[in-house]
Amino acid sequence: MALLAALVGAAAVLQAVISGGMERINDPFADLAERPANHVALAPPGGDAAAPAAPVTILLLGSDSRISAGDPARWEAGAQRTDAIMLVQVAGNRRSAAVMSIPRDSWVDVPGHGENKINAAYSFGGPTLMIQTVEQLTGIRIDHFAIADFESFATLTDELGGVEIPLPEGMSSGGVDLAPGMHTLDGAQALAYARQRYGLPGGDFDRVQHQQTWMRSMMKAAYRREVLTDPVALMRLLQTVSKGVAVDEGFTIGAMRDLAISMRDVRPGDLAFLTAPYMGTGRSPDGTQSIVLLDAPAFAELCQAFAADDVAGYLAAHPGAVKTLGGDAASGG
Repeated sequence: MALLAALVGAAAVLQAVISGGMERINDPFADLAERPANHVALAPPGGDAAAPAAPVTILLLGSDSRISAGDPARWEAGAQRTDAIMLVQVAGNRRSAAVMSIPRDSWVDVPGHGENKINAAYSFGGPTLMIQTVEQLTGIRIDHFAIADFESFATLTDELGGVEIPLPEGMSSGGVDLAPGMHTLDGAQALAYARQRYGLPGGDFDRVQHQQTWMRSMMKAAYRREVLTDPVALMRLLQTVSKGVAVDEGFTIGAMRDLAISMRDVRPGDLAFLTAPYMGTGRSPDGTQSIVLLDAPAFAELCQAFAADDVAGYLAAHPGAVKTLGGDAASGG
């Protein structure tokens, strides 16, 4: 009993430390009147244990050091836009997960503001308008909201001992010069990799792939170092994460812990990284902005798969229909 009490006490301290270092965003869902319905009902507590669980969908925004992710109180209308927009969905069966990047320059309807680039929604109305814009665009119900600063990802990369990233063409950007090949990048080098804007054949689309590659490489590093089974390493990792991420107040440490435990059998190869289908680039109607034109029919089909908790099934049935990150679950690697 004494050992059990000690373990419970240690867990409580750990939870308090991590929670204390994480910024909370006042309920960004409270003012949303019309929202997509959950397509898969969550089994009620004490109900049928065999009943399917609901998928968990998180809207993750990444900033390129232009906003303080760790202090959402500093958000000012019209002052910030986000650099990366990702929908992260953990499947209801907890055997797979999918990450869909939506190009930041996608031309969409922003409620109350007409057509604009999707990343302008955060600038116009903060987390609530960003959630409303994405839910309206996709028909996918969002459960949680998080925003992270890329510099916090750099710190996390160093905590993991670096990440392995392939550079088939080498890299010369942000003061980092590397020959072609596989490299173990430290945090500063990985940050330069994710920020690279020039010399990429696909422009911003390649930048999206860089962001996804960095995220996947961090996940691989965590599994390789067995961080999830090392209490000391896990505590350091969670503390690092908590200092650079702001989340909605409903995404408690307990909720994160439960989600992580439920995903214990998910491996990096069970993750699919996707880019929202697009037709190419164009100009805004007034000719002043370069924009991304989404492929509406293909995008709608993919979003329906997310809403129905069937992304893995959709990708298996429609190989090549969606641009994926090579070597992940969607590409068979």
